[in-house]
Amino acid sequence: MTLELTLRLSSPRITSLERAILETLAYSDVFDYPLRLDELHRYLTAPATPDELTAALLHLNGIIGTQASYYFLAGRDGIIKLRQERELISYPMSRRAIRYGRILGMLPFIRMIGLTGSLAVRNCDETGDLDYMIVAAHGRVWTARAFALLFNRLTKLAGNVLCPNLIVSEYALEWQQKDLYSARELCQMIPITGMDIYTRLRQANAWTKEFLPNADDRPFDVKGNHATANKMFEIPLRGKLGNRIEAWEMNRKIARFTRQNGFGAETTFNANICQGNFDHHGSQTRQLFQQRLAELGIENSFQECHPERSDIVLEKQGPQVCKP
Repeated sequence: MTLELTLRLSSPRITSLERAILETLAYSDVFDYPLRLDELHRYLTAPATPDELTAALLHLNGIIGTQASYYFLAGRDGIIKLRQERELISYPMSRRAIRYGRILGMLPFIRMIGLTGSLAVRNCDETGDLDYMIVAAHGRVWTARAFALLFNRLTKLAGNVLCPNLIVSEYALEWQQKDLYSARELCQMIPITGMDIYTRLRQANAWTKEFLPNADDRPFDVKGNHATANKMFEIPLRGKLGNRIEAWEMNRKIARFTRQNGFGAETTFNANICQGNFDHHGSQTRQLFQQRLAELGIENSFQECHPERSDIVLEKQGPQVCKP
């Protein structure tokens, strides 16, 4: 970063839209992920039309680069090849993930399945898991999780690990952590089953517009995504027996998780939510994002772009709990 460039970025001459472009590319750079123009517009941290975005990009020559229809921070053109390689890996994985997601959506007490994480944007390598958000019937979060992990034992035989990153009750759809990471996770999510619940989920999290004002719609539609839970198998577990099983499963799992390294900082376990990030991935992401902003001379730009949210932190919503 040259002194001239730092002064330019700190100057009033740089517009809020130009700062938003740099923020958006810096955030994606954390994941070695250059953006196409439509993706840059969708995940832009400021409202803008596609034409306004295109015009603003012309003023950032030398600060950002463009090649093969991708945009990225200057000097980072090497991540284009990495993205293309990961896409080749991700395509067959995403097909499997959608197929498995449809089956998950038919399990007892599961009301919605969404594909999340790096695979949702086809930025996964060979070691990646199949990450999902699950919305469960009220009062059956931990029972639904148990069914999902039972199915995971079968898919592991085929070399596919299903990871229910976030499981919430259908009555607890509003995400607790309201930040850029959470907004990106939610807006990148690919709904597979339970479209009615997905619509309610987005409505309950309208706060994402503060962070991603251009990302109102779904990333893209998945064909044949109307599978619903087979409620016939729920009947034996709807009454007192099911309540006792739910409480037993919840209590024993929470007792186990509280002894696990990393518990507390980015974990939440209760009757309505099962989420945990024991490896502090959110904190690592926040640090890397801030480093990139600092290199651009806009260390606190996100807070400056959202002065009404001075308490904003960049922490991930969603667990890495894959163990039965």
